[in-house]
Amino acid sequence: MKTFQQPLTPQEEREYLQKYQEGDLQAKNILIERNLRLVAHVAKKYQNTDIDQEDLISIGSIGLIKAVSTFDYTKGSRLATYACRCIENELLMCFRSRKKTSREVSLYEPIGTDKEGNEIHLLDIIESEGDDACESCSRKEEAEKLYRVYFEALTPQEQEVIKFRYGLFGEEELTQKVIAKRLNISRSYVSRIEKNALQKLRSRWV
Repeated sequence: MKTFQQPLTPQEEREYLQKYQEGDLQAKNILIERNLRLVAHVAKKYQNTDIDQEDLISIGSIGLIKAVSTFDYTKGSRLATYACRCIENELLMCFRSRKKTSREVSLYEPIGTDKEGNEIHLLDIIESEGDDACESCSRKEEAEKLYRVYFEALTPQEQEVIKFRYGLFGEEELTQKVIAKRLNISRSYVSRIEKNALQKLRSRWV
């Protein structure tokens, strides 16, 4: 079981947020690393879906990165509150994307259960889109930025792994196991490549 670093105190969080606003990328990395346990916490809510926990955490980590990048600490709220919403939004977008690729989609078809055992329907996800904090960010600008950093920072092998893991360039999202088979490498190696690639993307996501 992976262990996570202890969360920042309110004072430490504010200090690192101020440093990040001033251009300190190391402060941003610390904010991400010290909030990774939030990703695991939110992902547990969807542990009974058809996506394994490791993949859920990888997807949720993207939401955490977006949260740290767009959070406005001057409004007085805690980063954790905002990040949880962004992480969950990223996971819900993943479920929505997977259902869009299906030939027959029912708005009332259950796609899994939440932590309390309640069924999650596609309709629930669609109706929850409108007022999410992350949705207020410019998707177009983020996409352009991601693709630019993707080509500048990643090696060809890292690009391949990230492309298939997150469904870039119209590709289908694949599990680490499937990618490992396609690239003829071990799943653990795919995991290491993905982790290194995400670290590079984080460090360049200014």
